[in-house]
Amino acid sequence: MASLKFVLRLQKEDNTGHYPIYIRVIKDRKTKFITTGVKLKVTEWDEENQRVKKNHQNSARINALLLKKLSDASGMIADSERKTNNISARRLKEAIKGKPTVNFFEYADTRLNKLALTHSISTCRNYKMDIKKFENYVNTRDLDFEDITALLLSDYINYLRKVRGNSTNTIIGSLKALSHMFTSANNEDLIPDTLFPFKKIRLKKERGTRTFLDNDQLEKLKNYKIEWAGKCGIFRDMFIFAVYAGGLRFSDVVSLKWSEYDLKEHRITKTIKKTNRQHQFKVASKASEIIAKYKKQNSNPEQFIFPVLEDVAFFEKSKENKSKEIARANSLCGFHLRRLGKELKFPFSLTFHLSRHTFATNALRNGMRIEYVSKLMDHGDISTTQIYAKIISHELDDAVDKYIY
Repeated sequence: MASLKFVLRLQKEDNTGHYPIYIRVIKDRKTKFITTGVKLKVTEWDEENQRVKKNHQNSARINALLLKKLSDASGMIADSERKTNNISARRLKEAIKGKPTVNFFEYADTRLNKLALTHSISTCRNYKMDIKKFENYVNTRDLDFEDITALLLSDYINYLRKVRGNSTNTIIGSLKALSHMFTSANNEDLIPDTLFPFKKIRLKKERGTRTFLDNDQLEKLKNYKIEWAGKCGIFRDMFIFAVYAGGLRFSDVVSLKWSEYDLKEHRITKTIKKTNRQHQFKVASKASEIIAKYKKQNSNPEQFIFPVLEDVAFFEKSKENKSKEIARANSLCGFHLRRLGKELKFPFSLTFHLSRHTFATNALRNGMRIEYVSKLMDHGDISTTQIYAKIISHELDDAVDKYIY
């Protein structure tokens, strides 16, 4: 049997200090809230007697209105329960309101299927992971859009920060998928414009730092003797190759084919996965030396240079296969590089992306023009490259403070 009660929602204060009165429906220990359209101050509501106090000038009229709403809701619930013994709290809410509410997770499932047609596989995968993370937190799929309040989001943010140890930037990324669902549902006229709890969430993106290997750390990584089996040596070679090959991203290094590398000119011609632009540039001699290690007399032009993705036919079969194989290889690479970083006692976690930071920082430090660095890194906007220039500027400031008095 469902239970009904009026509640003053204290977490929904408006700009005038008033709070909405909701009918709370509890069925099988699941709770739903239905707005009555009435707003009161805390001092005007008698929680114990479930009535508007007489200090409100329209108390009699509002009490009569609330009693009618409660009576109507009770009658609808009784009718619904007679028809269906297993009716849920959400279905009871729909019956009382006279129109269907929109389940957040059901809508998200549908929306993610549509996104797969227009967005990259990695974006869709990240959205799915973030939606699933939120589902695990609330521990139910019986959640409507209007159940996701600013208070619930604040509690979720605290959970991400304190329990999962997420940074502010990671939390902002995790909320992006949830916010997208609200925006899309509103664009489809499934939820009202007023239903957007993210307006009350204030998170300021933290300025990112660019960690990189200095020359001593890079030499230690090159010369370290790897004594365990597996592909660790290959991943180290790929990392060092990227440092001397324009900071090429992992997805482009691991999928680099012999047909995309000119052995005589030491030049790469490849369509970059992230930007889908054709990129052509010459690599440094140290990058060429690494590639020479993997050159065999009978190398197939369509084979990968670095023997990590071994089944070319499977990889090329579909975008899904490419994404899954690159993600799998990247995960394995991350495991080996983190292990190497710990062995070498680096003061940071060694990831493949640091090869990109290392290239940019060293190139600028050695006097390469920022336009050239930007071009080699295939940045769409030189302002992205200027982040690395700021690192060099900070180093110069530190040098002045240290050596000039």
